[in-house]
Amino acid sequence: MSADHLPTATRSTTSGITPAEDSRPNVLFVMTDQQRFDTIASHGNSDIYTPNLDRLAKRGVAFDNAYATCPVCVPSRYTIMSGSEPTRTNIYDNELPEGSHETIVEKCGGYLPAEMSRRGYRTWGVGKFHTIPWNAELGFELQLRSEELYETPEARLGDAFAAWIAAEHPAFNWIEALMGERTDMYYMPQMSALPAALTVESWATDRALEQLAVEDTRPWFGFVSYIGPHPPFAPPLPYNRMYDPDRMPSPVSGDLAVDHLDQQIPWMNHAVYAERVDDNRARTLKARYYGEITYIDSCIGRILDGLEASGQAENTLICFYADHGDLLGDHSGWQKESFFEASARVPFLVSWPARIAPSSANHSLVCLTDLFGIATSAAGDPDFRQGFDVLGIVDGSAAPRDALLGFHGTPGTERFKAMVRRGPKKLIWMANGGKTLLFDVESDPYELQPIRDREDIVADLTEILADELRREGVSAAFSGDALLAFPYTERELLRFPQFDRARGVEGFPTAPADVHFEPAPYADHEA
Repeated sequence: MSADHLPTATRSTTSGITPAEDSRPNVLFVMTDQQRFDTIASHGNSDIYTPNLDRLAKRGVAFDNAYATCPVCVPSRYTIMSGSEPTRTNIYDNELPEGSHETIVEKCGGYLPAEMSRRGYRTWGVGKFHTIPWNAELGFELQLRSEELYETPEARLGDAFAAWIAAEHPAFNWIEALMGERTDMYYMPQMSALPAALTVESWATDRALEQLAVEDTRPWFGFVSYIGPHPPFAPPLPYNRMYDPDRMPSPVSGDLAVDHLDQQIPWMNHAVYAERVDDNRARTLKARYYGEITYIDSCIGRILDGLEASGQAENTLICFYADHGDLLGDHSGWQKESFFEASARVPFLVSWPARIAPSSANHSLVCLTDLFGIATSAAGDPDFRQGFDVLGIVDGSAAPRDALLGFHGTPGTERFKAMVRRGPKKLIWMANGGKTLLFDVESDPYELQPIRDREDIVADLTEILADELRREGVSAAFSGDALLAFPYTERELLRFPQFDRARGVEGFPTAPADVHFEPAPYADHEA
């Protein structure tokens, strides 16, 4: 099925096409969802096989202190697209105030695809965008969406990947959860119900390769957003059996009173049925998680091969990163939305053969906010917004940031928390109880031993946080001159059902006999 017939192909026209002699580089952003910073073999993980990410790292520079400044899906993606932090986008979690998608443009400027189009680039995007609403425009000339969940029949019909399955492979259209079962199976090891050639990752890769072959006089900006390795961990065969769970390391946890001081962790554990995951299951989950990453690595290898075969590799700037990590049982936690390294720190690779020396390493503090400036700088018209000049940091023409901040939860509520990283020290500040955790992430990389005797450092980093909030006008975060804190409370626990609402499945039935399934409308079993 060609892109021309996909129902969610969003196209717009642009003026000012640059002439054929335009020598500016193509720009390719490749992102994964929920991939930890420590999941690349060449970065020191001897347990994982990532030959193509290793290949990409050798092609340019690897940043080992990169962060998602709001470590959860929706805020991270809006930061990437706007070049702005939650303090400007006003998105601090996966919920958006009504009308936010348009308001962000008014406050921050155009979204990155629209800005690259304005600079004369052909723009295309494939994969997960997680905008709210699901079909909101970002300014791509071609946008093919593949989202995880379908809230309505229209959303499933309008999803490019789900529509492709229905039209081209109807024998698989009966599957409600195309990326694996969620709800109580969210952190259970699974295998994809789809063969490797038909998964959403393979589909996205095929669509990207089609775009590499498009003839156009303009350089292009491409955005490939893979859904994996976001749970459920359901790699296709044979990646589901690539890693032996008995050879996987167990999670690392410290004092539970420290690990769960942030109430978001036990709350999220319970929400996704992961409050009692033993080490055996955790190792099996890590094996499947690594299988997902190695499978995506093979897809990225196909894109790299396509660039080389087309002669575009040398003049293509590639950024690889993730929107956040996953605790994977570390700190007795699962999921993200935490400022522990496993959740907030991400892989971040940048390559541009014409400008960046191969096999470089950089220890500067960088974050997803910087991606906007990387793309617009390559286009010859830099716009850094709230980010820093990463390309300038690499070649020494720009100074790196002294401190990096992160935010999660609505300011003015007990769920607001923040991170300040300066040098090896990292502060986690929580409005819930006004609690703080201070770590040295170089001497204590697993964050098991909070520093308890350096109130001077806590005060300095807290003042950096307060100064930034004042500068951005986030008045709700204050009570007078001090950061607003609340009496410490434990959050009420709940479950988070995640079924295919597009097909009317809202949750578990009251009685087993109430389950009803009619496969006929969804699949032609004779096909």
